[in-house]
Amino acid sequence: MKRLVVTADDVGLHPGMTAGALAAHDRGVVTACSVAACGADFRAAARALAARPALDPGVHLALVGERPLSPPAEVRSLVGPDGRFPRAWPAFLARYLAGAVSLAEVEREWRRQIARLGEAGLAPVHLNSHQHLHALPRLFRLAVGLAREPGIPFVRLPREPAAGRGLAARALAVRGLGAVARRARRHLESTGEGPAPSLDATVGVLVAGRLDLPRLLALLGDVDGCVELVCHPGTGDADLERATRWGYRWERETAALCEAGVRAALAARGIELTRFSALAAAACDSP
Repeated sequence: MKRLVVTADDVGLHPGMTAGALAAHDRGVVTACSVAACGADFRAAARALAARPALDPGVHLALVGERPLSPPAEVRSLVGPDGRFPRAWPAFLARYLAGAVSLAEVEREWRRQIARLGEAGLAPVHLNSHQHLHALPRLFRLAVGLAREPGIPFVRLPREPAAGRGLAARALAVRGLGAVARRARRHLESTGEGPAPSLDATVGVLVAGRLDLPRLLALLGDVDGCVELVCHPGTGDADLERATRWGYRWERETAALCEAGVRAALAARGIELTRFSALAAAACDSP
């Protein structure tokens, strides 16, 4: 059976990102969202999600781009002199590879981020991270352990089939990210710590910020088994670009996800649109 969860990332980081995710759920095919507890729009996002029980919330752990929830003095290896995380993943990765990142400090900060969702009345059913840093080996093990404690049933494993068919720099990077995460999962399982629950594949990472209707329909060809489609809808491209400098086309993603023809395309391919919570419930009901 082919099943697809459609997850809008970055909810709570910026009002435009939150609004895009909500619109793509209310009028489109988004069934889950990843919520950044340290985002400037977190409180408003949590209130909006409380009114949408059919939109599965998840934890979007952050180590870049934002301010930590922890006092900077408690996470010195994670922040700069301004008390903020590094701007983007290359700076964090350099620090990580140099052995300058304290796992104890990462755990302290991530625990606070997960706890903040619960304090806001949200019950996350999936977990991932901003710019997929949780896929790094030691961080993946930590993320899985933290997810198990409150019973979060799914941790994203960024394995994208299309990345194996390309030679562009981004395709190679996404392929490498998936390989690292898979090795980390195998290590967890080989040490007897139990499985790291994830779906069969993740699509959309390769075209992050560039998802339009043709690309969205093309991605459906890679849906086999239980798959997560990662997307980044938003409203107000100009405001979002000023705030992030990411070069994304958020409004175009929102429009594609709300296009009526997407549901027809899913049906034509025999793909069931579903939620993490439904998959978790089905797994519990299985003998």
